[in-house]
Formats: sequence, C-alpha cells, structure tokens
Amino acid sequence: MIELRRSQKRQLQIVADFVLIGVSFVVAVFLSGAPLSLLTHPGVWLAQVLAAVVSIAVFNKLGLYRALLRYITGASVKVIVSGATAGAVTFVALGALGRMDLPVALSIVQAMVVVMSIGMLRFGARALIRKPTLRACHPVIIYGAGRAGQQLVAALNYGLEYRPIAFVDDDARLHGTTINNIPVHPSADLQRLSKRHNVREVLLAMPALNRPRRRRIVARLENLGVEVKTIPAMHAIVSGRERYTDLRPVAAEDMLGRDPVPPKPELMARNIAGKVVLVSGAGGTIGSELCRQIVAIKPAKLVMVDISEYALYSVTTALRDAFGDDGTELISLIGSVQDFARMSDILTRYQVQTIYHAAAYKHVGLVEENPVEGVKNNVFGTRTLISAARAAGVKSFTLVSTDKTVRPKNIMGATKRLAEMICQIEARSNSDCVISIVRFGNVLGSSGSVIPRFRDQIERGGPVTVTHPDVTRYFMTISEAAQLVIQAGAMARGGDVFVLDMGEPVRILDVAKSMIRQQGMVPYLTRPGVEQPKESATGDIAIQITGLQPGEKMREELLIVDNPESTEHPRIMSENIPVPHPENVTTILDALQSATEKYDLAAVKTLLIAAPIDYSPDTDLSLEESRHMQSTYGRAAGRHLRLVASSPAAG
Repeated sequence: MIELRRSQKRQLQIVADFVLIGVSFVVAVFLSGAPLSLLTHPGVWLAQVLAAVVSIAVFNKLGLYRALLRYITGASVKVIVSGATAGAVTFVALGALGRMDLPVALSIVQAMVVVMSIGMLRFGARALIRKPTLRACHPVIIYGAGRAGQQLVAALNYGLEYRPIAFVDDDARLHGTTINNIPVHPSADLQRLSKRHNVREVLLAMPALNRPRRRRIVARLENLGVEVKTIPAMHAIVSGRERYTDLRPVAAEDMLGRDPVPPKPELMARNIAGKVVLVSGAGGTIGSELCRQIVAIKPAKLVMVDISEYALYSVTTALRDAFGDDGTELISLIGSVQDFARMSDILTRYQVQTIYHAAAYKHVGLVEENPVEGVKNNVFGTRTLISAARAAGVKSFTLVSTDKTVRPKNIMGATKRLAEMICQIEARSNSDCVISIVRFGNVLGSSGSVIPRFRDQIERGGPVTVTHPDVTRYFMTISEAAQLVIQAGAMARGGDVFVLDMGEPVRILDVAKSMIRQQGMVPYLTRPGVEQPKESATGDIAIQITGLQPGEKMREELLIVDNPESTEHPRIMSENIPVPHPENVTTILDALQSATEKYDLAAVKTLLIAAPIDYSPDTDLSLEESRHMQSTYGRAAGRHLRLVASSPAAG
C-alpha cells in the first residue's frame, strides 16, 4: 500500500469508506433493534447509496483524502462530522423514500459505527505504517511540557528519527496528566524512565529558561549518562531563523550559570552610529564579532584591518552574506599595526573616527615560544597605532585587553600589560583622542580556547587534556564580550581601565567532565605520566592531567588594584591604576625595541621583568632580584637599561 501512487491511495480510501458506510448500516440495524426487513428493502439501500455519496463528498470537502495517513492527527473531528452526516442523510432519505417508521436510534447508532469504523481504518493504517519505523526511532524524553515541548513533540511525530516516550516537568500540577498522548512525569522519575526505555537522549524544550536554572537542570541530566540536546533560543524561533526541531548539544554558554545583561542601545551607538569605525585584528574571534555588532548599529563605514588574508576574507564574506547591502560600506584592508606608514594612510584616507584595537598575539604557549614577535605586535603595534590615530585626529581608541595582564606570569600577559600602560600614558597627553582599555577573561568558543579543543578531543574518543585539576578561568560569550567592549568604550573619558564582570570563575576540570557527560558518556581521570589501558578504565572518555604549561597560572585575576568603581552599566567596572612616570616607561620601551630589533631574547625577557608591570615568570631570577631590578630601572632607567641591553651576559 505504501508503494501505491497518491491517486491510487485516494481511490482505495473512497472505496473503503463507501463499503464501510453500508456495513455500518447493517451493524446499526442489529445493534439498535430495528426490523431486519430493512436490510432487504430496495429503498433502504438506495438511501444508503445516497448517504454514502453525500458523506464521501463531505469527507472530500473536509480534506480527509488529502491527509497523509502516516501524519494524520486531526482526522478524528472530520470523521465525527462525516459520521453524523452519514446518519442524518440515512434518516432523511429513508423517511422520504420509504415513508417508514424509522427509529431515530438507528441513525444515531449508524453515525457512531461510521465514526468508529472510518476512524479505526485510518488510525489503524497509520499505526501499521508507523510501527516498523517507530521501532527504529530513538526513544527520547522531553524535559519541559510547556508550549515549546508540545510543539516539539508534534514536530517529532512527523519525523522518523525520534520517538517521544515521556514528558518531564518540574510543575507538580502537570504530573500524572497526558499531553499529546504522552504522560508527564516529575524529574525524580528521570533515572527510572531512562533505564526502562533505554533512553540515550534527553531533549531540553525550555527555550525561555534563564541560565542559572538551565545550568542546574543540565547538571542533573549529566549524571544520568544520557546525551543532552536543546531546542534553539526563543528569539531564534520567533524570528524564524531556526525551528523547534533544530536540536543541538547544550551550548558552552549554558554552563556559565548567569544570564547576559541586554546591551544599552545608547551606549552601543554612541561611538559607532553614522561614524567611520576601524577594527584591527578584524579576522580574529573578538575582532570578527566586533565587526558583526558594529555593522548592526549602522556606521557610515567599517574599515577592517588584519594581517591574515584568509581571516579578513572570511569575516568580510560572512558580513556580506549576513547583512547584504544595508548601507554600511565594508572596507577590507591587509596590513600590520606595526607599520606606521600603512596605518597613517588608512586612518587619514578613510577619516576614521573610532578604533577598536583587537589585533594581538594572544595564545600563551605560542607567544612564550616567540617572545620577540609577541613584543613587536602587542607592545609596539599598539604604540604605533595610537601614534597614527592621534596624528590622524581619531576621536576614540579602545584597546581590547585580557585578564592575563594582572600580575602576569607569561610573556603574552606581560606584553598586553605594557600595551595597557602605553594607552594610559598616551591618554594623559593633550589630545582630542579618548583612549580607554577594556579587560576581560576567556571567551567561549574562541580559537584556541578549551571549549572547541575539548569538543574535538571528545569527538576523537579522547583523551581530554587538562593541565591541572584545580585550574580555574573566567568565561564570557563572544557576543556579550563584544557588546561590553563597545559599551565600555562609549563611557570612556580618557585613560579608563574598564574591567568586565565575568561572574564566578569556572574550574576547567568541571567543564571537561560536563562536556563528556552531555554526550552521554562517563569521564575518568588518568594520573600524570601514567598510561591507563582503555580496557581497564571505568568510564568512556579519559581526562588526562598533563601538568601546568610554561607561563600558565592556576587562577586568573581581573583587578590589579582592588578598588573597582561602578559605571552606568551593571557589568562594567572601572579600575584606578597608578601609572608610572612616562619617562621611565619610555626608557624601558626604547631599550625593549632595540632588543627586539636584534632578536636578543635574553634581553627582551630581562627587560620585561624590569618593567613596572609585576611580571614574575618562572625564571632563575628570585622575586627579590626582580623587585630590585624594577626599582633600579625606575630610578636610573637610562643608564641601567643601556647596560642591560648591551651586556654580553644578556646576549
């Protein structure tokens, strides 16, 4: 029957319904106690033919023959109406044709039999068609019996991949009820239901749920050994960008445990709307998200600068695909922030008014192995771009910084702290350019961050590598970070150091365990340096503790001086940091530039330690020696730096 053409299936249904109407009359005669002589009366059967023709016409008008059997859900009402029509037509026709004393009960009984027989035919055929398919469907539990959950079940019933077997909801009023023929259970029944039905996936159908509650629910589901998937956020469903059935694994941001604060439109637009805006490092994680946020605010022009051709091509293509021709002119330029002539030409030619400086080498391990390039790009690239901005009359300059600048233990953090210091000193000069710094922690999903690395390791079957069981980090979504950078820059008065509220730090080991459990697998720890055979493991995916990497801190910090001030945005703080004397910093920078030009690695590291940035790497220098060098260079910077930079020992 499944292989028949659609027209043939309709003809088959019409014939079956025609026969069932006649059979229903015979059954109704016996059930109602009507005279059996009615079954042999010609007028009766003429009336039945008329009833069948009228009923089938009503069926067709109601669309019963256009409904696909395997997806039929609203047929019951149509069948009831059609059955009542058949009984009524029979009653009227028999009374008119045969002038018989026809019992009213006969028509009522026939209508009931028509409803039962035609309904059973369709729902029985649907069950017959769906039965082999349902066996192959994955049994799932829907967490959330609200409107989203109900629509998800209705959508899944049309598909052939999932078979909902139960709702789970925290609302006690729904427990024990049935929705869409699916029972609603309390969350306490989750473990029993998952074992009984061999459920491997739980679908979270609560798109409007706040993040703290979602985090608690996800944590509860992780311990069941099931894979957790969720439907898209409500705004994505309402806008039509996604559907209820666009299921995805629980996103990393759902593990943050807090909701982002909506951006303030007036702050977002202050330095962008109708202006010429430049983003350096536009192809990077933060740079590309800044570009997306900026285009949505409709600047006159967006100038995107990056040294990577592919990264620049990617962000330009993505923006044009997403926004099309919305009135913002997109300008993609290849160039290095270390090139003063190139930056000056760009800023002057396009009359740039606002700069977001996101260009930086930010990977701790790579910068540790390439310190000279890290210093050139992060320190002198920042100084070059600020100098070019002041010369070109740029009105606003915002440096995108990192929490690794706070008492840095690695070269990347040290170079970014020097970049912050350059911005603070330049902000004191007599210039119309308002310079500010925005500091925040790790961005979820950024290139090289733990979330995508853990995801790749899990897909390969492990092991998932964690440097230390107690390492913690601050996390923020890419979108929220970019919005806060823009808003912080709009509040700047000059020399401000804005610190973003990152919430509570997250233990990296907990993130790894959570991501493994959400895939329905069990994590297990392996000891450092010990190979544990897979067959002897007590879980599915190994978490391997590898030990802290060079320059890695156990816990990152956001504040250098613990005196943050509130701002007009609840998630943005301002920190008052004392700035060293500009001449001392200039002397350090001049010596550092000389050392980088000679690729004198030892001198570069020594000068970073000597700089007033609290840089304390794992080196042969003791803390006392480091402090002594800093105080010495501070008092007589010129003489000592010349000695250090030219010392044979430093080379």
